[in-house]
Amino acid sequence: MPDWEEPLSIEERDALIEKVANGVVKRGLQTPTVIFLEMNKPFSFIASQGLVVTSHVVAPFIGLENVQSISRLIADRNNIELLIRRIEDLTEENTRSKSLPQQPAAKQNQ
Repeated sequence: MPDWEEPLSIEERDALIEKVANGVVKRGLQTPTVIFLEMNKPFSFIASQGLVVTSHVVAPFIGLENVQSISRLIADRNNIELLIRRIEDLTEENTRSKSLPQQPAAKQNQ
């Protein structure tokens, strides 16, 4: 039986934030995700408890360990802020890398 109340270690928290942020940015959902997280930040603990209650419905789709990890992550409002900042940082990094001039391909001798 998973321990739902034990907080995530810093390493687990950072790895989970990185995984979620990369998924959001990869799918191009930065803006709606950040807006959603900002609007619902005050309710993060309630959402984490709702996830515990509905875990039997959600777990078959994403796995019990993932449900537990996400629940433990969003239980702390500070983690929501860290997630928002990481999404924004990744978005900025992607924007910068796309705006760099492309290096011309080396011409092959024919």
